Amino acid sequence: MVGQSQSLRDRQVASLEKILNLNHAAPEPSTVHHDTSAANGLIPKATPVLNSDGDPIWKVLVFDNLGRDVISSVLRVNDLRAWGVTIHLNLSSARYPIPDVPVVYLVEPTAANLDLINQDLAKHLYSDAYINFLSSIPRPLMEDFAAQVAEAGTAESISQVYDQYLNFIVAEPDLFSLGLGKETYWALNSANAKDEEIDTLVERIVSGLFSVVVTMGAIPIIRCPRGGAAEMIAAKLDRKLRDHILNSKDNLFSGQGQGSWGSAPATMTPTSRPVLVIVDRNVDLIPMLSHSWTYQSLVHDVLKMHLNRITIETPIDEENPSKGRTKKSYDLTSNDFFWSRNAGIPFPQVAEDIDTELTKYKDEANEITRKTGASSLEDLQTDNPNTSAQHLKAAITQLPELRERKAILDMHMNIATALLKGIKDRQLDNFFQIEENITKQTRAQMLELLNDGSKGSEPLDKLRLFIIWFLSTEQDVSRADMERFEEALTKAGVDIAALTYVKRVREITRMTMMTSAPTQPPPQSTGGELFKGFSSISNRLTDRLASGALGTNFENLISGVKNFLPANKDITITKIVESLMDPTSASSSAIAKTEDYLYFDPRSANARGTMPAPSQARHQQSSGMPGALGSLGAGTQASFGQRRQGFSEAIVFTVGGGSMDEYGNLQDWAKRTSAAGGATASNSRRRVVYGSTEIVNAEDFVVGELARLGREDR
Repeated sequence: MVGQSQSLRDRQVASLEKILNLNHAAPEPSTVHHDTSAANGLIPKATPVLNSDGDPIWKVLVFDNLGRDVISSVLRVNDLRAWGVTIHLNLSSARYPIPDVPVVYLVEPTAANLDLINQDLAKHLYSDAYINFLSSIPRPLMEDFAAQVAEAGTAESISQVYDQYLNFIVAEPDLFSLGLGKETYWALNSANAKDEEIDTLVERIVSGLFSVVVTMGAIPIIRCPRGGAAEMIAAKLDRKLRDHILNSKDNLFSGQGQGSWGSAPATMTPTSRPVLVIVDRNVDLIPMLSHSWTYQSLVHDVLKMHLNRITIETPIDEENPSKGRTKKSYDLTSNDFFWSRNAGIPFPQVAEDIDTELTKYKDEANEITRKTGASSLEDLQTDNPNTSAQHLKAAITQLPELRERKAILDMHMNIATALLKGIKDRQLDNFFQIEENITKQTRAQMLELLNDGSKGSEPLDKLRLFIIWFLSTEQDVSRADMERFEEALTKAGVDIAALTYVKRVREITRMTMMTSAPTQPPPQSTGGELFKGFSSISNRLTDRLASGALGTNFENLISGVKNFLPANKDITITKIVESLMDPTSASSSAIAKTEDYLYFDPRSANARGTMPAPSQARHQQSSGMPGALGSLGAGTQASFGQRRQGFSEAIVFTVGGGSMDEYGNLQDWAKRTSAAGGATASNSRRRVVYGSTEIVNAEDFVVGELARLGREDR
């Protein structure tokens, strides 16, 4: 069944394609799952809906900021054109009349957006309007909009109005964010945040999670810890799902016919439904700060990836650096076969795979030129008398795919070179190595490292390392010790405002964090040989960009790096998920941490009563943190049978910011346990979707949120 392998991104793309197809069912070719493991990873070309004359219906796409982010993360301009979109514009930008062309709106249902749409209708900017809201429009807003349309007499210009439930951004096949900005953690933990801001934020989170559940097509069992924003969100989502099921005659789940990823009917039993795990960010802060060694985490940390786009500096002329540098932007998408295959792989292996792919490319290019008699792919001529028609036809058929593959590999060469520069300048290899064994570091060793002026070019890396050690160590840190640490950090050029807040949150996170021993011993390597190949790799990649030469002995160049790969260990969020998805295999300590997690089943007959406003929890909070949300007692204690039931599919959501490290660690666990036969008999493959209010890199989290909270506590 096609649906069995559909990811969250596949489902969102299918929904967006239907919108671009004027909400008609998509043609059969586009329903095929996007096979990102294919040779070129290209999305199948779609066919736009036709008019009565059999001609394509060309259209204008208008979106707001969230609509732009939702679309740009999964579709490119060529994909839009395949669906007949000739131009795409922002709703708030100056737009000129195109009266003979229909318009497709994809916007949030806000009063401001509705006013702008009404202005478009009154000015007759376009012909027919197809209005699609990213989430369900509130009834009062809909009534006001209808009244304005009736008053202006523009009703005949509106062809459709749909609620689409797409107010979430998909960055990877099973990674999403709600696009709520990089201040969510601050808002939920600050005493200075206003009550109405918290109420609005919680409602937006609930709305976004509701849309994710609708897109996946199955009503989950919801689990969360007691107290805090996680319980409030779980309770309100449970109520929203329950009300929808009870009050909608044809609810969004009744006609699905398939559950999450198409694995089972929507009426399936609790054990075959997915589990939605909602946790607060304070359950573990370390993944937000750590220096990771996987490709996607390094790109996110070093190159500041946002919405799958990065910008790097490259030399204008490799052979003449004096000509200066230029900035290039790259999109890392599902079309990129190399990114799809290597995103979660340790960086040394990625460097090796680049060489392997380039060797494969050159061998195939040489084979084509040998058969056609051309000196290079660029010199292929249709009028070459020495070229047989059969060989020329085969070459022309293969040429577009080869050129596209070469362009992708060149892009990753540039990215790898930029990463190597960042690794060497900031000495990220040293920080990563220390963090792999952070609990073994003594106070004296940490103080020596902080005082060492030669450790990297970015002082913030030292602060991140120290906070990780401070949250992980079992050693007592006296006030005098802390003063020495703060003095060393200040001397290194670090703003230590974040430490004020971290000291307050430490006791809470220490109760929820779970340390993990590696599931297999890390590879042995000698300190003197660690990363000795990076200089050679950097030179090699740079040379290859200029000359395209493959050279020899690549294995020897990376031998020093290859011996030091990440230890295979599960972090706190993964242990929590394991204890809820597979309690028979989870450790006793992990099960003990989740034993009192609340249990919500929106399909059960138990009522929940009236839900109070989220801000009321601030006045009943018992966590000891300023501004933190407390428990309102809205959940249900799970029975023993409910605590021990297993799941093969899960959605994991962190409130207050997400980490690429957590996403990668969860995917590694799902693959490892599925391969080992750990999944349930009904479904031999585990799948975990990870999401958050926003995917935040370490710099933004420390400087923008922890430091801000620390300054408020002073």
